[in-house]
Amino acid sequence: MATLRDQLNHTPRNLAFGTSGRRGLIVDLTQLEIYINVTAELEYLQRLPAELGGIAKGDDFYYALDLRPSSPVLCEAVEQALVDFGMRAINLGKIPTPALTHYALTRNCGSIMVTGSHIPFDRNGYKLNTSRGELLKNHESPIGAKVAEVRQRIYSQEFVESKFDASGTLRVKAPHLPVSPAGQDAYAARYLDFFSGQQASLACKKILVYQHSAVGRDLLVDVLSSIGADVIAAGRSDQFVPIDTENIEPAQLDAIQELVDGNPGLWAVVSTDGDSDRPLILSVDSTTNRVKFHGGDLVGMVVAQYLNADAVVVPISCNDAIDRSPLSVVLEPKTRIGSPFVIAGMATAAEKGRRTVCGWEANGGFLLGSDVARNGKTLTALATRDAFLPVLGVLFAAAERNVAVAEVFAELPKRFSKAGLLKDFPRADGLRVVDRLTNRPSAGGADPAQIATDLARVFTRARGFTSVARIDYTDGVRISFSNNDVAHIRPSGNADELRIYGTADSQARADAIVAEGIREPDGILRSLQRLI
Repeated sequence: MATLRDQLNHTPRNLAFGTSGRRGLIVDLTQLEIYINVTAELEYLQRLPAELGGIAKGDDFYYALDLRPSSPVLCEAVEQALVDFGMRAINLGKIPTPALTHYALTRNCGSIMVTGSHIPFDRNGYKLNTSRGELLKNHESPIGAKVAEVRQRIYSQEFVESKFDASGTLRVKAPHLPVSPAGQDAYAARYLDFFSGQQASLACKKILVYQHSAVGRDLLVDVLSSIGADVIAAGRSDQFVPIDTENIEPAQLDAIQELVDGNPGLWAVVSTDGDSDRPLILSVDSTTNRVKFHGGDLVGMVVAQYLNADAVVVPISCNDAIDRSPLSVVLEPKTRIGSPFVIAGMATAAEKGRRTVCGWEANGGFLLGSDVARNGKTLTALATRDAFLPVLGVLFAAAERNVAVAEVFAELPKRFSKAGLLKDFPRADGLRVVDRLTNRPSAGGADPAQIATDLARVFTRARGFTSVARIDYTDGVRISFSNNDVAHIRPSGNADELRIYGTADSQARADAIVAEGIREPDGILRSLQRLI
């Protein structure tokens, strides 16, 4: 008898882990592929003890999804895998990723968010959490082995008995489960309780919520309104808008500015990315009415100071203003890029006895590694990327001092950053670039003299660079120059993209580093590609 694998009418492309979660092109994300990976992860979690995030058949298991058109289709495969595995699947609907995670973790249950986060429209994916938190990097290898085992088992099934047709689509879908509002309600209550108890107030503050296609767009309006702000909802879109809070493009800023021009007297503009785990914060100049984007790494600094953190964890890609700020004395060793690394760093800080532990990424996603007490209110730990806490933290930090939002950023050390990427850059080439500039001959890297020669050929004085002061290989290649410029090169976790982060003593110079980095056809990134 023919097996399922024999009858597939396409060549499957295995779904891989990225920086956080699994992502891939929609054309490759068949329901079969999602089902295989989710089933394997559930089987892996079943082997773990409860204290390490394990689950048992019959346990509650929560899931949710974002607003991408492809997400409901992927969700059908998730539902089927949960039901077939024997979990009590509970649908929390279309809510922010941190709302799902918060609700599941407070009940010591696992969860899955179907989302492509901020990545382009033609991609999607999902993120699974254990009953104790996010999957960490040490989980990925054993999960990979389990996926291979499950794939072989399902592919070997007789085709006529398989749940899937030749295209990898479920032949019969499990009945859709009713949506529970409990996760969304608990997430809103988390912030309404904490921030309603603060000394400052957002009363009379006119705030525009740029809604676009963010899954938390209505919830953010509701929370801000309930706290007392004068909220205007604008820019709602039925088409998915891939907002990357590390890399706001001029066209997106222009669209936001147009909304602001139609609503005079605004104090701030706030938003999130697609799955609402990364914030977007813009101040509005009261004189010119022009918006100004504030990078997520600087947002994190403002919020950490507001919360009086005594330990902060950030990845190496964050703006080095933190090294020149009062937070430098509570800064833990910088990590590789990705929330699993930040979470591990926060856990280490907690083991040292730190009481108020937090972390963030360059995209602004803020992680709370411990409970925080303030003005008689307690905000419980939530060790996953969150957008609502940094949005509210910045707004209340400004309101508490009765200043414009821009002023709380103006007081930070004068270091400026910018991020950009080339989307048509094979990931394999990006990895080879890193190896070329890394002193690891066994990995294809060069010796120090060759590295110096390569850097001098690419980071030239004509492009505004001076001599190399040091190189950091924590994640990718981070090059610091004698004039305080920084250029950080890093391949995407699972997409054909190469990122460049620029940091400098002026925004114009940081912008210029990135502009030169992504310039086609012969900017910095393409020049590095030609080296290999």
